[in-house]
Amino acid sequence: MGWILRLVETGTDGQPRSADVMEFSRPDGFDDISNLGLTLLEAKQLLARVQQGIVAAQAHKHAVLRPECRSCGGRCHVKDWRFHQIATLFGGMTVRLPRFRCAGCGRIEKGVSWPSHCRSTPELVQLQAHLSALMTYRVAAGVLKHLLPVDCGSSPETLRDHTLKTGEQLHNGAVVTPPAAASAIAVTLDATFIRSRDDGQRHLEVRVGNVETDTGGRQVFGAVARSGTDITALIRRNLETVGRTDDTALTAFTDGCPSLRSSLADAGITKPPILDWFHIAMRLQHAKQAASGLSTEVPPRVQAKTVIVEEVERLRWRIWNGKAKDARLTLDRIRKVMHAFKGEGSRRTMGPSRKLWRALHEIDGYLRSQSSWLVNYAQRYRAGLRVGTALTEGTANFLVNRRMNKSQQMRWSRKGADLLLQVRCAIYNGTLGSGFGHLFEPVANPDPQLVKAA
Repeated sequence: MGWILRLVETGTDGQPRSADVMEFSRPDGFDDISNLGLTLLEAKQLLARVQQGIVAAQAHKHAVLRPECRSCGGRCHVKDWRFHQIATLFGGMTVRLPRFRCAGCGRIEKGVSWPSHCRSTPELVQLQAHLSALMTYRVAAGVLKHLLPVDCGSSPETLRDHTLKTGEQLHNGAVVTPPAAASAIAVTLDATFIRSRDDGQRHLEVRVGNVETDTGGRQVFGAVARSGTDITALIRRNLETVGRTDDTALTAFTDGCPSLRSSLADAGITKPPILDWFHIAMRLQHAKQAASGLSTEVPPRVQAKTVIVEEVERLRWRIWNGKAKDARLTLDRIRKVMHAFKGEGSRRTMGPSRKLWRALHEIDGYLRSQSSWLVNYAQRYRAGLRVGTALTEGTANFLVNRRMNKSQQMRWSRKGADLLLQVRCAIYNGTLGSGFGHLFEPVANPDPQLVKAA
């Protein structure tokens, strides 16, 4: 059996006009499931032909309009016709548009309301930027060309140019005013690194963070250091987006980096930031793993290992309960039994005891330098307050590493990485305008197990 798809135009004059768009046939029955419905090729052809029919009708209506001369206000007549090519989401279109000449003064006028220097529709540019922010430019171009009848503007270079231009436009976007003010906001700020393509510079520092309200609203932001994007302005902008007021309680979390703390202070967060528990927990986990790997070949080492494992666990309990100043007691008790592992390892390899001692010294130095920003994490946890979970590190992971670091080992220019990062933030925040929606689901009561697991 066969079908004929017809496009019917219902004009303002009430007279319908129709044109056959596509004719195709399908065998009866379901003996071969591959004959079910339209194929991808037929669907692409159908979209392209429907787009051509609609654009042709719009161009015809547009050519009927006669602009007034901007010089003398006289009536214009058709001078000649010009062809304009424009890339759309469903194929490249060639539009035949008139140029006009004023009968009085001879001034040349364009058609009514036709944009100048327009080569692509905004929807196509937004989709190109969206795909390019989630995958490499070449892969995004292949996906776009495979699924849609896009026959122009699908090269990796074109996608890169459109994506970076979209990133520049996002810098000047208006702040979205929330419907209600937020009573409490948590701000987390962290830094990560990506590989640089510039000579004499191996890595670029990327600062990322997120703001969360007590009702589950969330926004992410990020910027490459020294790229021209002010991270302080981004923090203020996102705070305003989620509903910051003069009465909003602000709580900040960082990994202890002085530059991050100064950025928070410049953004108006006067309360000292809390040292993120996630970064402390990772250092404690390294010490715990080194302690579990100690040798138990002789009885003295068995007893020493038992003491060390208990002391490392006690060190975690002390920091969690706000008693980090007593960490020196743990180091002294471990030092008294470390002689049992004397001679372990060799000059070329580092034994478990040396790994443990190095990990404990790093913890001690970290706690000493960050003592002013330590809090009683257990007390905050019991009160239902955030202790700085893995959300800080997780933001850097999905916002930067997935596209720029881990599975795609490429080098970046400072400006290109920063503009691409702005597009990625807009996608996750739902502000790109491509119609894909907000990717964060509001969570009023975060799972306490997630907090504790950090």
